[in-house]
Amino acid sequence: MNRHYLYDVLIIGSGASGLSLALSLASRLKVAVICKNAVTEGSTYYAQGGIAVVLDEQDSIDSHISDTMVAGAGLCHEDAVRFTVENSKAAIDWLVDQGVEFDLQQGQQGVFHLTQEGGHSHRRIIHSADATGRAVSTTLIGRATAEPNITFFEHHIAVDLITQQDRCTGAYVLDQNRDEVDCFQARYTVLACGGASKVYLYSSNPEGNSGDGIAMAWRAGCRIANMEFNQFHPTCLYHPSARSFLISEALRGEGGLLKLPNGERFMQHYDERGELAPRDVVARAIDHEMKRLGLDYVYLDISHKPASFIRQHFPNIASQCLALGIDITRQPIPVVPAAHYTCGGIMVDHHGGTDVDGLLAIGETTFTGLHGANRMASNSLLECLVYARSASQYILDQIDRQPMPPAAPAWDASRVTTSNEDITISHSWHELRQVMWDYVGIVRSNKRLNRALARIQLINREVSDYYRQYHINSDLIELRNLVVVAELIVQCAIARKESRGLHFTVDYPDLLPQASDTILSPPDFRQSC
Repeated sequence: MNRHYLYDVLIIGSGASGLSLALSLASRLKVAVICKNAVTEGSTYYAQGGIAVVLDEQDSIDSHISDTMVAGAGLCHEDAVRFTVENSKAAIDWLVDQGVEFDLQQGQQGVFHLTQEGGHSHRRIIHSADATGRAVSTTLIGRATAEPNITFFEHHIAVDLITQQDRCTGAYVLDQNRDEVDCFQARYTVLACGGASKVYLYSSNPEGNSGDGIAMAWRAGCRIANMEFNQFHPTCLYHPSARSFLISEALRGEGGLLKLPNGERFMQHYDERGELAPRDVVARAIDHEMKRLGLDYVYLDISHKPASFIRQHFPNIASQCLALGIDITRQPIPVVPAAHYTCGGIMVDHHGGTDVDGLLAIGETTFTGLHGANRMASNSLLECLVYARSASQYILDQIDRQPMPPAAPAWDASRVTTSNEDITISHSWHELRQVMWDYVGIVRSNKRLNRALARIQLINREVSDYYRQYHINSDLIELRNLVVVAELIVQCAIARKESRGLHFTVDYPDLLPQASDTILSPPDFRQSC
């Protein structure tokens, strides 16, 4: 039997943004948090590097803003960058108050250890060893589960948003344990469900990053921007027994060197900053060397550093690699690029407001203007925290003006049947991700993009027919969303007639003189989505 839930705020997603928002609201409001899998399975838990924040006396707010703008290749919105950076210290202070323990300078009580990553001109990355996301996630989960006003719904996956009288009033959500679709309604609904890197065959992300928030918002009438800018992390561990294990950028920040199999460095041929160049530059360089030499991977080597230093700063990476037979204190690490971060997404304002009344969005699922054409390292967790805190203040200010929504109709599955053709889902799933990897990857062309678009639109029609006829499950929900996201990415990529930041095409290798965002509105191709 379908269930009906009513809360003040419905949060779809349990990463840093969703948990931060829930905790910031829990003193006054009743909050539901929808978790697709276990609460620990978001991208936050697996984030290694850290959080960018100005704490060093030699650093400055203006320097952090400038570095972000440079990395963003002319597409960052300065107001969004300034808003984020100026609120960074307050966000970190809030995390510390929640109990997150960051590394301290050895022998200096109360002074945080800061590291440096690509694109940053100063040491400004606060971290908890090389597992910052785990420290943030476990602390916030611990605090949130102790709050009586926060209810977690694990192994629940959102199907679609509910809109009534031009306002979002909640979402239909599949309870994967009961195999039933329930109705969750609230005065405010917040999408905090991460990015869309699962649209690619190889990704550094956990399994849940299937663009659910972006696809649901698009279907509900929200504009989407800059989906062509998919960040490929340069260094994902290459090993048959390692699944999506990321080798943190901080390793290069502390002296790690990229090398060919013969031991020769190559990054100095691509950028004067060498291994500390922005991620798009490093990823393209590795991609070029692999194609030039027919390599399956290149090496990242930090073995020239003292073993004690490596184990102290990168205990998680060292232990994970050692379990696979790679001693990073003595051996280089085989690495390849992998889809890592979605820089575009749902268009929002400074408090996460979208084009649909009652619907907010925060975190990687959004386009705030912070990242531009290339996200600078460790700005992502910062964005999650700053916008979650801003969204919470907006909701608290507005909540008394928003009545509880009228009851929505229950989910109707009376006209669908149980399928015995699930091979359709698995085949389309694999084909879609292969098409995206082959045709819409690190280096693109008009021919590849048009081939991708034609195939994606055909898969979309097949998936839509299947969705209308059969009972849904999590695989079908994710595939339906991924097809939407794939077409959004390709349409944005086709529209950009230049190479900028993370989007590089052989047909338009130069920059246009005027930088502009790629903005899609649902009527642009709603019939195909």
